[in-house]
Amino acid sequence: MAQQSTPTPTACLALADGTLFFGRGFGAVGETVAELCFNTAMTGYQEIMTDPSYAGQVVTFTFPHIGNTGVTHEDDETSEPVAEGIVVKWDPTEPSNWRSSDMLSSWLASRNRIAIGGVDTRRLTRAIRHQGAPHVALAHDPEGKFDTAALVKKARAFSGLEGMDLAKQVTCAQSYRWDEMRWSWPDGFTRQKNPQHKVIAVDFGAKRNILRCLASAGCDVTVLPASATAKDVLAHNPDGVFLSNGPGDPAATGTYAVPMIRGILASKLPIFGICLGHQMLALAVGARTIKMNHGHHGANHPVKDHQTGKVEITSMNHGFAVDSQSLPEGVEETHVSLFDGSNCGIRITNQPVFSVQYHPEASPGPQDSFYLFEKFSRYMAERK
Repeated sequence: MAQQSTPTPTACLALADGTLFFGRGFGAVGETVAELCFNTAMTGYQEIMTDPSYAGQVVTFTFPHIGNTGVTHEDDETSEPVAEGIVVKWDPTEPSNWRSSDMLSSWLASRNRIAIGGVDTRRLTRAIRHQGAPHVALAHDPEGKFDTAALVKKARAFSGLEGMDLAKQVTCAQSYRWDEMRWSWPDGFTRQKNPQHKVIAVDFGAKRNILRCLASAGCDVTVLPASATAKDVLAHNPDGVFLSNGPGDPAATGTYAVPMIRGILASKLPIFGICLGHQMLALAVGARTIKMNHGHHGANHPVKDHQTGKVEITSMNHGFAVDSQSLPEGVEETHVSLFDGSNCGIRITNQPVFSVQYHPEASPGPQDSFYLFEKFSRYMAERK
């Protein structure tokens, strides 16, 4: 079964079940193999492409106008794109944005990322929702020469994200300090000059805006690689520990991260986790994680806070989730998705330790969830 979007296709998306989508290629020339997910956000495509949590994935955007605001280096969440490629409905247009410094197509090409336009993304999204996140091969050839049987074979050979530790691929190579705060008009990014708390952020694939939010909450942030041990973390004598977002299977990364987290828990320090950090905190207290059918990816996900009754509009990007039925005594579910009831937050009832599945730094609400950074700061202040 094939969907032919153009008489002279220059790109092909091959699903492991044999379905083929043809379109117009842009960005880099070549092939890539990955898991395919869809994202429902209307803005933020550059931040999505540079979010380390998308390692090993090709992203289908349900919003058709991708690329229309160009790209600017200030919006990168890490130094280089991490998502393997993108699938869009319409070809990117000339950018209309005073902040734009480059076009999406040339930005992708210079960073060796493949894209395909002219695809029926609604049909593709329905397939993902019904069948689960498929394994795919994405190819771009300006001459339109594709060995479709070989592409399908490569998609079927992809091992998938279950059991895959991707945090080590996207973490920092060595520790570093961070003091840049959130962007604000008209000054842009400013520096934290009067920090109140010393925080260690363990980098499993940390987004820059998370670090900025920590700095804006009064934190002096030191970032450590994912392989850091509890001894490494505690050697800095921190006031609190942050567990970052990241890609891959939390159970795989947890083989070395869970012992570290348990060592921090024993110290009674305040801990705040996001996304992968949330999932591994759950593993560290004895809960389980599960692979979701197609995951949560978008900027319009409603989450209810059980403690306040408040509903937050959140940004999400995860293909695994904490099994709330496996939470042990002394660990409380604090947040839940109003889309499907899946777990979105936990806390330890007798310690200043909490985590959320969603991304409070991404501002889709626009500021519904910043209170979590303030809560972390308050916990550290109360402990002093």
